[in-house]
Amino acid sequence: MASDLLSIALSGAKAARTSLDVTAQNIANAGTAGYVRRSARTMEVSSSGGYGRLSDVSLSGVRVDRVVRNVDQFRQAEVRRTSSDSARAGAEVSGLENIEAAVEQSRAYPSLVEFDGALQRLAGDPTDPSLRAGVIEAARTLVGTFNIAANGLEGVATGMNFEVTAGVAEVNTLAGELARVNLRLSRAADASSDQSTLLDQRDSLLQQVSQYADVDAVFSTDGTVEVRLGGSSGPLLVQGGTASAVTMTSAADDTISFAVGASAVSLSGGSLAGKALSLVKLVQVRSDLDALANAMMATVNTAQGAGAALNGAAGQPLFSGNGAGGMTLAFSDGAGLATAPAGSVAGSRDPGNLDMLRAALASSDPTGAMDALIFDISATVSSRKVTQGALQAIAGNALISLEAQAGVDLDQEAVNLMRFQQAFQASGKAMQVASTIFDTLLGIR
Repeated sequence: MASDLLSIALSGAKAARTSLDVTAQNIANAGTAGYVRRSARTMEVSSSGGYGRLSDVSLSGVRVDRVVRNVDQFRQAEVRRTSSDSARAGAEVSGLENIEAAVEQSRAYPSLVEFDGALQRLAGDPTDPSLRAGVIEAARTLVGTFNIAANGLEGVATGMNFEVTAGVAEVNTLAGELARVNLRLSRAADASSDQSTLLDQRDSLLQQVSQYADVDAVFSTDGTVEVRLGGSSGPLLVQGGTASAVTMTSAADDTISFAVGASAVSLSGGSLAGKALSLVKLVQVRSDLDALANAMMATVNTAQGAGAALNGAAGQPLFSGNGAGGMTLAFSDGAGLATAPAGSVAGSRDPGNLDMLRAALASSDPTGAMDALIFDISATVSSRKVTQGALQAIAGNALISLEAQAGVDLDQEAVNLMRFQQAFQASGKAMQVASTIFDTLLGIR
């Protein structure tokens, strides 16, 4: 009996000691990013009876079955999915805000208003040199603002392409690290401290990859993970100890596409997807801006060709070039403005052609088109911000749910520390009592 009590107490002391070590590890890593709380899972030690007593069960103490990481894959997958969606929305909003700033800060809209105002003032006295010079300067400012807007959009596209290139490089680095962790996990002893640390690294790397792109992870019994990019039907990014390379291709219009190895992939989550969506919007805005610039130049140049300049000669185009970026001022002498109808004598004060120009501009309404373009960008930004806020809230709730399960609660760990310490002391006291009983039995004569 005493020997049984001694072995039972010894097993309890060992289990309590392991639990104390695990608790101390939790406390020490409470502030470590990516650390998952551990707990020691214990089981009864039992054996069947001897000869003729096979149905008897003898309880012989306790043993530590394994050290458990207190996290489930469902909550981790939910955090990866929601954070990927949130990262996509954040990257898209950031890109759209840059597009909005490039157009608005160019002051293209005020310059169109000023150009129309200069033409209106010139109609009061078509031969006034200062008013003609004012129209030329307004046209020069208009050209400059359209050039600035186009260059700003080009700068936004270049910046986003650079960010995407850096993001792709980071995904490839993380994928390589995941492949190395897979190799180490396949060789790690089951339920060991090394395996738990590797599993923390694996989960942290998966979370980092999901910030750039949506991933689908399938876990093996040994803890290794198979990762597909772009969802469950996407190409393999990591399989065992092998990682495939992600590449990015930029088209002539600055839109981008992705591939894993030789397989094209469509991303629906992560910052890379958000940047790709922003670039699609940028292409549309740039196309609209170029169309607006070309239409406005065509309207003015057509009117110029239908009238006579101040010296009586046929009017010449005021603008040249193509698109907002290629737009230039064709001449800088105010006398070249064809305010009079064709065939008018030199110095004519007849504003007939100028009135036609103003009517044509009012009909095509480039100012209204620019206002609509800016409103479209602003409305898109506002809409995406609403979506971003909702996705951030969802991602935050998922993370809180995961941290409630996997995070270290120092108050609870302090309670566990005292509980396992008392259990260790109690087992030690039981061993002391068993030793006393055994010595007493031996001392009986």
